[in-house]
Amino acid sequence: MDVIQKNSSPRNPPASAGPTGTATAGEPPTTKAPRMPLVILTTIALTLVAVLVALNFTTGEKKIEQHIARLYSVGDPDFSRTMGVLLGPAISSGNRFEALLNGDRIFPAMLESIRGAKKSITFETYIYWSETIGKKFADALAERSRAGVKVHVLLDWIGSSKMDPAHLSEMEQAGVQVRKFHPPRWYNLARMNNRTHRKVLVVDGRIGFTGGVGIADQWTGDAQDPQHWRDTHFRVAGPVVAQMQAVFLDNWIKATGEVLHGEDYFPALHPAGTGAAQMFSSSPSGGSESMQLMYLLAITAAQRSIHLSSSYFVPDALTLRSLTEAIKRGVKVQIITPGEHMDVETVRRASRARWGDLLEAGAEIYEYQPTMYHCKMMIVDALWVSVGSTNFDNRSFRVNDEANLNIYDGDFAARQIAHFLDDLSHSRRVSLNQWQQRPLVEKLWEHAASLLGGQL
Repeated sequence: MDVIQKNSSPRNPPASAGPTGTATAGEPPTTKAPRMPLVILTTIALTLVAVLVALNFTTGEKKIEQHIARLYSVGDPDFSRTMGVLLGPAISSGNRFEALLNGDRIFPAMLESIRGAKKSITFETYIYWSETIGKKFADALAERSRAGVKVHVLLDWIGSSKMDPAHLSEMEQAGVQVRKFHPPRWYNLARMNNRTHRKVLVVDGRIGFTGGVGIADQWTGDAQDPQHWRDTHFRVAGPVVAQMQAVFLDNWIKATGEVLHGEDYFPALHPAGTGAAQMFSSSPSGGSESMQLMYLLAITAAQRSIHLSSSYFVPDALTLRSLTEAIKRGVKVQIITPGEHMDVETVRRASRARWGDLLEAGAEIYEYQPTMYHCKMMIVDALWVSVGSTNFDNRSFRVNDEANLNIYDGDFAARQIAHFLDDLSHSRRVSLNQWQQRPLVEKLWEHAASLLGGQL
């Protein structure tokens, strides 16, 4: 709407200031307008930054806030039907799984499969840094590409920021298709905080790997000292590998717009074992809280025991309530988290701040002592195992792209509990009294870190 001022008209413009400050009717002003104050520009810039940060930590979706009713146990067919229909892909049978403990077993198995590839390699990972192991992977992937194998590598832009450019160049010159997930662009600034944290390697569409490891020297060795981390990765064969391939393809399409299909990527897969499994994934662009809901349903269904290995354990109020309610109905809950050897100390502090209700309810919480503990696994009632990239925090539940392999196999679960108990023997239990008596400075630090829990 135009505003009409009194005593003015287009034919008789108001007087303007002349060079000496006197009014001269009908003449344009000759003095320059004052510059916009710096404080206004600063305010605008800070406002834009605040909006960008808010967008990066907000998905715009409703949070899961209501209590989830307990309707069945993990051993009940209704549980597997819910997991396979309500949440994820169908549960497939005929699979074989092998747990690989620490880098001395993980990396040789992955590299052996890569070097034996005949048709295709698809590889998605969060961390890919320089150093010795990064060079070995670059060499192996480049060699297979030169041999005619179709090689596709998807790296997170943030997680691969320490990658040696020479390794990237080596792969690209050999014909490897290397792409970065969500590099900064003017049109996707609101998604900069959405990282792919998935860790999936599929060879010839037949052999799959997933778990917690990144491509960096911290994961080499056998967890023998603080410079070599404790972690577990898993080798998989059988029909569920096709689901692992589909999870890779989900983000490959997002990053490139290219659809990989056909026999080279999705061959006919025959039974390789007796285990049932599904490859579960989550993303802010397609249901960011599905991973948390998966965990909540499993916790709610627990009848006897929950064994939780978590490198970044910062549960929200609903998850804490679900765990404490499980304890109150007789479920034994044991949790292993990192101890003093922690790569992100703020996360450890935020985690410790939230242990009160769990310890009061009777949860057993342990801190792993020898080195950084990077395992990510939950075992429920010695029947159901979930392994993969997901951390027990809001970043994994709401912000990152994640992928977990859910395994329905009692024998496999029993073997993983044995590994869990071995880790427990190298851990220090934190009692309720010890937690309550920690120094005031630690309490203040942990409380402050906990306030950032949703953004860690």
